[in-house]
Amino acid sequence: MAESAMEAGGERFLRQRQVLFLFVFLGGFLAGSESRRYSVAEEKERGFLIANLTKDLGLSVGELAARGAQVVCKGNKQHFQLNHQTGDLLLHEKLDREELCGPTEPCILHFQILLQNPLQFIPNELQVIDVNDHSPVFFENEMQLKIPESTPPGTIIPLGNAEDLDVGRNSLQNYTITPNSHFHVLTNSRRDGRKFPELVLDQALDREEQPQFSLTLTAMDGGSPPRSGTVQIHILVLDINDNAPEFTQSLYEVEVLESSPVNSVIVTVSAFDLDTGNFGTISYAFFHASEEIRKTLQLNPVTGDIQLIKYLNFEAINSYEVDIEAKDGGGLTGKSTVIVQVVDVNDNPPELTLSSITSPIPENSPETVVAVFSVSDLDSGDNGRVMCSIENNLPFVLKPSVENFYTLVSEGALDREMRSEYNVTITVTDMGTPRLTTQHHITVLVSDVNDNAPAFTQTSYTLFVPENNSPALHIGSVSATDADAGANAQLTYSLLPPPDPGLPLASLVSVNADNGHLFALRALDYEALQAFEFRVRATDRGAPALSGQALVRVRVLDANDNAPFVLYPPQNGSAPCTELVPRAAEPGYLVGKVVAVDGDSGQNAWLSYQLLRATEPGLFGVWAHNGEVRTARPLSERDAPRHRLLVLVKDNGEPPLSASVTLHVLLVDGFSQPYLPARDAAADAAPADPLTVYLVVALAAVSSLFLFSLLALVAVRLCRRSGAAWAGGCAAPGGRFPGPLVDVSGAGTLTQSYQYEVCLTGGSGTNEFKFLKPILPNGLVQDIGQE
Repeated sequence: MAESAMEAGGERFLRQRQVLFLFVFLGGFLAGSESRRYSVAEEKERGFLIANLTKDLGLSVGELAARGAQVVCKGNKQHFQLNHQTGDLLLHEKLDREELCGPTEPCILHFQILLQNPLQFIPNELQVIDVNDHSPVFFENEMQLKIPESTPPGTIIPLGNAEDLDVGRNSLQNYTITPNSHFHVLTNSRRDGRKFPELVLDQALDREEQPQFSLTLTAMDGGSPPRSGTVQIHILVLDINDNAPEFTQSLYEVEVLESSPVNSVIVTVSAFDLDTGNFGTISYAFFHASEEIRKTLQLNPVTGDIQLIKYLNFEAINSYEVDIEAKDGGGLTGKSTVIVQVVDVNDNPPELTLSSITSPIPENSPETVVAVFSVSDLDSGDNGRVMCSIENNLPFVLKPSVENFYTLVSEGALDREMRSEYNVTITVTDMGTPRLTTQHHITVLVSDVNDNAPAFTQTSYTLFVPENNSPALHIGSVSATDADAGANAQLTYSLLPPPDPGLPLASLVSVNADNGHLFALRALDYEALQAFEFRVRATDRGAPALSGQALVRVRVLDANDNAPFVLYPPQNGSAPCTELVPRAAEPGYLVGKVVAVDGDSGQNAWLSYQLLRATEPGLFGVWAHNGEVRTARPLSERDAPRHRLLVLVKDNGEPPLSASVTLHVLLVDGFSQPYLPARDAAADAAPADPLTVYLVVALAAVSSLFLFSLLALVAVRLCRRSGAAWAGGCAAPGGRFPGPLVDVSGAGTLTQSYQYEVCLTGGSGTNEFKFLKPILPNGLVQDIGQE
């Protein structure tokens, strides 16, 4: 009952201390930048409430979750947990002050409250209050002492001490011994604060009266309730040994590198004894050394060499203090103290603890906190000082924060199209010798924003489509690219309204919205529409959407789908057109001209002329390029007066198309001769009688001499006509007729005008004369009349 009451009182005391600490550190928070300190007694169960952060930080419960609050401890061990719903800071595990801090007092755990949005560090401390959960413990179950009977009163005899893992008032406070008439115990303190007992002889011993003593040594701590430990002391009274061993040094201090090899001798202790024989033989031993010392150091009992039997670790224990006892054969002892200072070497690489990372980050983000991390080094001095760095060619910088915290921050907006991923290596280096380095790799992804408009592979496209194409014909494609990614790079193609509002673009072409393929919706006619142009737009699916444009020109290719059309001689007249040719016409005389046009273009409209059939072959010829009909030889009296010529007009297409026209020619002696009515065309077209041909050939063969005479006579007559013509003032055409080509542009007009002049000759049997003109199409006659 008394113990439970005392524990309850201790609990109330701890609660009062917690409340006091809360008020003190809350005032520090409101006053300035001092860190808050909380306190909790050790051995509290998991989930124990330490404090309510919403009250201490002046935040609402919702703000803790919204700002991403978390508790960051040094190293990777997490002692706390934060309830975002209530704002309570709770213990994550049971705390053992002795495990956390050992003999260090006060026992302080440093931690940070990290608010990520916006970034804020709030330093905090938790003091772990010791409770009296350990009793003093002696290292030996019993102590054996040999005291010569000649020992004078007041002699101090050292005893083995007890250890208590608690600190403060809960640690070992004093020693007591069983009441007796010969001894009492003194409680003294070492330089490190540990208490040790010393046995004091109150009166002289008499071995014959009492050869031995059995006492109980009790070690008491100051806890409430107090705890204790006991050990039995057996004292044997010896006969007189005049001299006890003495050490050459009462204190040995040595510094040892923590990297020293095992089995190396770190120090040698030495003592001497003035006695001889067995009383002068000295042996060395640890005097009540702790278990940790016995695991680390080994003492040679003969030579006094102290060796390492395991590796030292400065970060765990930085010094050792042990008493060495020198004992002679008579049981007398001397004591010396050895203090081993462990010298730190740079054997611990720096540690990096990543608290948070933000990835991916939008490429247009301004300066952004990418990662928050802390660095630490278990070494001390320069060996524990660290510096952080990253590569110089990256758009990131390291910014120091509080208590070895750093933030990795982007310098500004990034460009995903140039680089979509960054591998950042954070290098942490200490200042020791040699320097140790730790690297941590962070991958930062850059997310895309719609900052690039679609761009066509060409600024303009020219497509060629043959006329009379089939509907839905694929005539070509346009293509655009977008440097963005995802939906920002998915393109949709569409047609823009044409600049000419009269162009029915919607009925001519269409575009596939997904791939940019262009299709002709209906058959195109070159003669109606030779070319047109429009614009295609490519739009991405970003927000907001961006677009680009390209010009598309469509050229319709001509096909040979129009046959030549004859303008002259007209084919729709009721009466055939007849050309008059004087019999005196010389070879090359222009009889007439066939005029034709072709609705096509290019080589499909290049026309050629050909004489298919004539009443008298060899008399007339047609020029292939311009359609002029001319005499091929001189005319004679035996030539028939009426002739019918069939002329073929053909284009140069593939396959070629053609048209034919019939030309009627009438031979006259002179332009004054009355116009002879044309005979039936069927009669003109009748072939000559073969018998007549044979008779003419036979007559020509028999009368060759007569023909020479006749030719001479004809020549004389022609000379006379020529003279009469010049005398009458009539100009006869002379020289070679020009042969210009027909107009391929399709206009169908003649390249030069033709005029016939008729003069009355002396051989005419009438007093009348007539001017004859060629028969022209109606359109040409109207043009002449207008002039």
